[in-house]
Amino acid sequence: MTTTTETSSVHATNALANASSSYLRSAMHQPIRWFEWGPEAFETAKRKNRPILLDIGAVWCHWCHVMDRESYDDPEVAQIVNEHFVAIKVDRDERPDIDSRYQLAISAMTGQGGWPLTGFLTPDGKPFFGGTYFPPLESYGRPSFKRVLLTLAQAFKEKNADVMEQAENVMNTIGRSETFAGREREQVSPQIVDHILGSAQAMFDSRNGGFGSAPKFPHSSSVDLLLHRLARTGDPDIGNIVVKTLEKMARGGIYDQLAGGFHRYSVDEQWIVPHFEKMSYDNSELLKNYVHAYQATGMPFFAAVAKDIVRWMDEWLSDRERGGFYGSQDADYSMDDDGDYFTWTLDEARAVVTQEELAMAAAYYDIGEVGEMHHNHAKNVLYVKTSIEEIGVRTGMQKERASALLDSAREKMYAARLKRPTPYVDKTVYVNWNGLCISAYLQAASVLGLDSAREFALKSLDRLLRQAWDEQSGLKHVIAYSDPKATHRDTNGFVDDYAFVGIALLDAYETTGDMRYFDAARKITDYLVEHFYDEDNGGFFDAPKSASNAEALGALTAQRKPFQDSPTPSGNSAAAILLLRMYAYTNGNAYRKRAEKTLQVFAGLAEQVGIFAGTYGIAAVHLFQPHTQVVVIGSDRTADELYAAAVAPFALNKEVIRLRSVGTLPPALAETVPALPAVKEGKAVAVVCSNFTCMPPISDPDELAKTLHEVLSR
Repeated sequence: MTTTTETSSVHATNALANASSSYLRSAMHQPIRWFEWGPEAFETAKRKNRPILLDIGAVWCHWCHVMDRESYDDPEVAQIVNEHFVAIKVDRDERPDIDSRYQLAISAMTGQGGWPLTGFLTPDGKPFFGGTYFPPLESYGRPSFKRVLLTLAQAFKEKNADVMEQAENVMNTIGRSETFAGREREQVSPQIVDHILGSAQAMFDSRNGGFGSAPKFPHSSSVDLLLHRLARTGDPDIGNIVVKTLEKMARGGIYDQLAGGFHRYSVDEQWIVPHFEKMSYDNSELLKNYVHAYQATGMPFFAAVAKDIVRWMDEWLSDRERGGFYGSQDADYSMDDDGDYFTWTLDEARAVVTQEELAMAAAYYDIGEVGEMHHNHAKNVLYVKTSIEEIGVRTGMQKERASALLDSAREKMYAARLKRPTPYVDKTVYVNWNGLCISAYLQAASVLGLDSAREFALKSLDRLLRQAWDEQSGLKHVIAYSDPKATHRDTNGFVDDYAFVGIALLDAYETTGDMRYFDAARKITDYLVEHFYDEDNGGFFDAPKSASNAEALGALTAQRKPFQDSPTPSGNSAAAILLLRMYAYTNGNAYRKRAEKTLQVFAGLAEQVGIFAGTYGIAAVHLFQPHTQVVVIGSDRTADELYAAAVAPFALNKEVIRLRSVGTLPPALAETVPALPAVKEGKAVAVVCSNFTCMPPISDPDELAKTLHEVLSR
């Protein structure tokens, strides 16, 4: 038995005090003798012949904190764990490679996945049992965590052969799942896009928008694929899907009606009650959706939502001084609340607005005596219940007056909310998520004319190049941790760090015409191919293939090629997009061949997973539809008008490059653009190139718009 003295000393400080991650450091005072993932933990488990208790969570995860408080802070639980197990805690944002493998393993065993992920492993890290949240007491058919711990500790000692056999079977399942797609060897075809779109149409909730039933997630990549089809064909059924989905989400409680920005997902079908954490990667991809929806439909509402997302990200998730986007904002400020910072009782609203403003806000946001929150029925989630026009008809109030009252109420309520205890913002700067945010900001800046967003995106990208990229060692996964007291440690970049940053660099080149960004994109792409690409079978491993398998710990001995969008865009599909875009700029056929082989690896699986293969569908568009580049040259008003005409239509396979003058160009463009007569004469022109063939320069914005419509409809 672990002595009380031993447990108390661990309670004063455990090894997580030396961690960098905010999630791990939050557990430094727990009485559990936690280890970080690493050789010391596994050597200890083998030496003591104890099973490993693995906890995987995140700083933004509500139920992770609940289990911390209920179980891991409990001295009795700590005594059991410290006596019978070696305990390892992992931050899934810091180590997505560890998380993904054990999610797969535990899901295969139990059908459960998510966070907190609670795994029970052999001393060498092979999983034999697991689950997600375990309650402190037996309830709803779930055993208590103490009972689970004691039962599994006993099983490991008394039925060790069975435990080891189960662990080997699970590891084989991981290995098979990661090679399944590669054995199919189906040819990738343009029809795969139709399959994915068909899945989205079949799952569409015609009443509430979105896909499937509760809980509801945005599925941003599939929305972009739908928007591409809408822009290309004008299909009214597709238009109904994307317009209803994006409108319902932006008017729902999943959207923060006061501060802007989206919460992670909705627990109900109507998008009203969310899980309140707010992630940088969700908001980056939704920002793209709303910008693209504005391009595809021309509806000002979508542009307004996009600008509001930028407003929230600027205020809450941006390092304005140094550049860079923070990781997330928590759902709660303490263990005793559930979204209380974001929700309102009627009395709370009444205390900060006038009676006339309250009448408007209560009608618009459905603020009443009884709200939507189960833990406190007086708490209301703000969502748009009734339009201003409907309220005006009902009350006889002019729309201008109603809008002014609502704006005033919203401003006062947000100011009052800022005085509340605020959920934690994780200021960790993840390289992959920053790549997504930078691309989103650059796209929003180009379409909506947001100069400040463009400047901040480039500032953030320059910081990544300075602090995350080295031509010899590659990209890091994190460049800054949230806690300034934490010791910084370097984690090697994963496949999506390279893919997302490479794409962001190409976006930056197109926005600025600065070859420095293109050159960096090419170097990062080539590094990605050299260190991650499987030359024998196709596809990209999630971690560098040079990593010695003999040194890999636990489930990391199983190689993975991430495919599905969950929750960020697929690393393999994004890598294929990067290669295809690089091919379009270089005419380097090796880029295209590797991208096509990557998509071929997953062709059979893509049809099965439907909307979870949205990014794969986007990559297929890049593969099968002609790449179209619009080069706008000049610095006068005509050039500005040409640029506006070029960026206006939405197409996944269209890129717009803004050049103040013709200087150094990527190889494919350098072969043709500088030699065109109008370009040589120094006139403001736009040159449309498709499949390495450039059309005559265009100097009239209307003619450019017409030409693009014809080219993009092919």
